[in-house]
Amino acid sequence: MMKRDFPSLLLYAFGFMLMWEWLRPMETLTNTRHIGLFLGFLALALFLSYLQMKWTWQTIMKVGYIFVSINRFHYHEGLFHLNWLATFLTNAIYNTGLLVDRDWIHVSNEFRTFLLFLLLWLMVYLLQYWLLRRQSIFLFFLLTLIYVTVLDTFTPYSAKAAIVRTVVAGFTMTGMLAFYRMIQKEKLPIRASFMRKWMVPLGAMLAVSVLTALFAPKAAAVWPDPVPYLKAAAQPKNGNDQGNLGPKRIGYGMNDDRLGGPFIGNNNPVFMYEAADKTYWKVETKDVYTGKGWIPSGATSTSFREGDLVPVYPIPDTVDTDKRVARVFFTKNFYTLSFLMYPAGVQRIDQVEPQGPKPFEFQMDNVKEKISSNSGNVFGYLVNYKMPKYKAVDLRKTTELPSSLNEKFYEKYTQLPQGLPPRIKELTEKITAGQTNWYDKAKAVETYLSGPDYTYDQKNVAVPGKNDDYVDQFLFKTKRGYCDNFSTSMAVMLRSIGIPTRWVKGYTGGDFHQYSNGNIAQSIYQVTNNNAHSWVEVFLPNVGWVPFEPTKGYSNDLVIQEDTTVKNTNTQAAMPAPVKRFERQPRADDTKNDETKTQSVTLKDVWNKIQLFVLANWERMVFVLVLVAAAAGILYRIRGKWFPYLLLARYRFKKKDDTISSAYLILLSQLERFGLKRKKQQTLRSYAHEVDTFFSTKAMTRLTNYYEQFLYQQKLPAGCWEEVRELWENLIKKTIA
Repeated sequence: MMKRDFPSLLLYAFGFMLMWEWLRPMETLTNTRHIGLFLGFLALALFLSYLQMKWTWQTIMKVGYIFVSINRFHYHEGLFHLNWLATFLTNAIYNTGLLVDRDWIHVSNEFRTFLLFLLLWLMVYLLQYWLLRRQSIFLFFLLTLIYVTVLDTFTPYSAKAAIVRTVVAGFTMTGMLAFYRMIQKEKLPIRASFMRKWMVPLGAMLAVSVLTALFAPKAAAVWPDPVPYLKAAAQPKNGNDQGNLGPKRIGYGMNDDRLGGPFIGNNNPVFMYEAADKTYWKVETKDVYTGKGWIPSGATSTSFREGDLVPVYPIPDTVDTDKRVARVFFTKNFYTLSFLMYPAGVQRIDQVEPQGPKPFEFQMDNVKEKISSNSGNVFGYLVNYKMPKYKAVDLRKTTELPSSLNEKFYEKYTQLPQGLPPRIKELTEKITAGQTNWYDKAKAVETYLSGPDYTYDQKNVAVPGKNDDYVDQFLFKTKRGYCDNFSTSMAVMLRSIGIPTRWVKGYTGGDFHQYSNGNIAQSIYQVTNNNAHSWVEVFLPNVGWVPFEPTKGYSNDLVIQEDTTVKNTNTQAAMPAPVKRFERQPRADDTKNDETKTQSVTLKDVWNKIQLFVLANWERMVFVLVLVAAAAGILYRIRGKWFPYLLLARYRFKKKDDTISSAYLILLSQLERFGLKRKKQQTLRSYAHEVDTFFSTKAMTRLTNYYEQFLYQQKLPAGCWEEVRELWENLIKKTIA
């Protein structure tokens, strides 16, 4: 029991500091107010413990403080008006029922306050136990440190000062309690001189350590920040929106304000469509680049019905088009989507399934050009669209900003965040030098991003830090990523030189599934989550929005008429038709690059691969480790049943005399595990007699005699090894319980 002296008071004061760290984040992260009253309760409880007051008086004073505080927080009546107390007790009984039903949301504020006081009371009791009984505060110190660091990592709460305070208070208390334990163990009187000799070096060590930690230069982080990956791993994996940070499952996500991080493949089907050719399927566009991702500039909507002209930005009549029809349908195994997919150039949506008495009604988000149903679930529909056939001469007409282009429209689609690194524009100007029109400049950027300087990768992909720009990081630092990296970079690069662009999200054409009822002219394609994709549309005033595909390994098969020849303008003409996302097919030049890169594999590359493997499989690895640990624990617990068999197998075929030395020592260890432990200073013969008495044999005594002969003579009598081995095996077998 500690005395009521100044060192003990100091211990309680540091304990109060540690408990204060648990309350500090509440004002930042919750709606809790009046933290001072909760701190007052902690101070009162610890001070009463320091005074060693009887527990009955401590309880009366703590309960009184709690009721005074609740009355002040939540009730207008005076403390001595019993109406409020009756109301509170009724409320407490009702809220207890809510807790039993796990209905946390509807618990009243006054009952939450009461529960917080009870929690603090329990924490004070635990602190008393650690201080007075155990005289060890390390566990509470460690929990406090974990608590503040986790909040600092995953929440807006900043714990920089809190970590310093916690370390100082925790190590001070640990040192003081170590002193008390030493005094108590050695039964020495507590003198002021002893305390000074202990505390002065402790204080000096803490001061030097803290000052060194604060002012010494810090090396940059070697490993990437694991927080985004951990956040992403906690996201639900059965919906479409997989979060916006860290490793996500491939699929169409709604939130694009934070791009980056690796993807995990997901081949779950999304929809099928019947058409003559593959085509990209749009879902929405976004126009505001934030430096970390994309957001829409607003939200306005227009309603239209089945069979009406879809109110998207139209293809001008001056552009030649081919009329196409595609049927989209979902099976019972596909999940229901809240949006509709459509090809560029969509005209009408017809024959919506299920058919109803009235035409289906749809809603178009005018900013994002995103279509959703107002009439319930859609299980299939027919989409009529136009496939544009651009003329090269028309695409190259725009050489500067036309005076006829709407100023607000132009500003909207050339928007860039303040502080965009200027080297992005400098790089774009260098790439497009010598090009005189918007189209050729866009093609130059598309070709540059598809070149050998950048690598398509869905796993080893960085997440932008607080001060990183998403595009700048990809273009100049990592140079590896997937469609979001390539498409966002192209859109931002073109905007930096005044060419209007927008970011498009949707799906690639998917994979061939089967011919439609034996009709070779019509095919059915299946689109999965792996086909989720993003690309770029560039606005050319005389032809409208023109799609571009900067992602390495993809082709949008844009048809352009140059004189009388129709050709694919994508510079990757040798590429196969669009492939599934993240299943990129290599080109010949990529093979050469890969061979060059293979020769320069570094330890950093190996470490990155290891990290990515762990990130992608950490759940399985943890599960396997838990199983292995559980199995190891069970095997260790029952080692008395199986370990003797290993010993028997190990020594069965050994015949040298010196084998008895190790075999005898192993037998002693096995007997100790069995429960026949040899006492200190006990002779081998005495111990052998004790073992023989327990097993009702003379085997241990005889084996001990042979062992002692070997120790003194370094050999056994001729022809006795078989007897020695038999005696040893019989004793080992007796320990198998």
